[in-house]
Amino acid sequence: MIKTKLTELLGVKYPVIQGGMAWVAEANLAAAVSNAGGVGLIAGGTAPVDYIKEQIKIAKSLTDKPFGLNILMMSPNAPDLAQLAIDEKIAVITTGAGNPGKYIEAWKNAGIKVIPVIPSVALAKRMERAGADAVVAEGTEAGGHIGEISTMCIVPQVVDAVDIPVLAAGGIAEGRGLAAAFMLGASGVQIGTRFLVAEECQIHENYKQMELGSKDTDSVVTGRFTGHPVRSIRNRLTKKLISFERDGGTPEEFEEICVGSLRKAAVDGNLKEGSFMAGQISGLIDKIEPAKDIVESMFSDAEEIMKKSGGVIIE
Repeated sequence: MIKTKLTELLGVKYPVIQGGMAWVAEANLAAAVSNAGGVGLIAGGTAPVDYIKEQIKIAKSLTDKPFGLNILMMSPNAPDLAQLAIDEKIAVITTGAGNPGKYIEAWKNAGIKVIPVIPSVALAKRMERAGADAVVAEGTEAGGHIGEISTMCIVPQVVDAVDIPVLAAGGIAEGRGLAAAFMLGASGVQIGTRFLVAEECQIHENYKQMELGSKDTDSVVTGRFTGHPVRSIRNRLTKKLISFERDGGTPEEFEEICVGSLRKAAVDGNLKEGSFMAGQISGLIDKIEPAKDIVESMFSDAEEIMKKSGGVIIE
């Protein structure tokens, strides 16, 4: 059994948090991951507060284990979700797309564990000073909104820079990646892309099949010139966005094209106009299975790999 600072902090069996993926991370998936021994998340995104409140209610009916809420600081509903988390006695909050500093004291006073997702050492240090309980160091291999530093580089630098637990994210979907994260000094991992094909994940079947059919070169980053780059699976939309950027379109026009595209992927299964966000690890994912099996196989495989020391012989 793998025990780390994160399992102690969160009181869970496995040091894994499910990624807060908008239009993907809802009550059923969150509860399944929590029941499997990790921490499931409900993604706040830009959804109405009443919808998120209902998702929390559903999750509570499906699990008695700790689960969390992901809040995007740039979203207009962030203040309301910040208060909702307190009112609903959420166990864990992860944040992205901005600085959650002004909310951290109130969250911690309510007994909530605060774990911001960060793309740099500087922001990790800032979050530690603000009182964060841990941070997720996310590499550019991840799906969705990304930074520019790879997981292999960002994780050990953040581990060296802060005293709080560090979770690795980006390009981790099975035991080998998990073992590598521990070798880099991480206390746990955040997993997103792998859970797209969990049986309990409610996304459209087209999304799951697109993920299963992806190979190593099928993800692409669009929107770097807007300051909010996104990694997703290549399709007609990504081709259109790349052409638009190359031909001198403005960031505002670019963002307008993207409005509603994630919903088109996750809910409608629109293969042409949907934004099928997924990480570079997609080529290693080849089957749909229960979240419990995903978590347990990942950790059992990692344990075996670490026992064998990666096949290295030291004389």
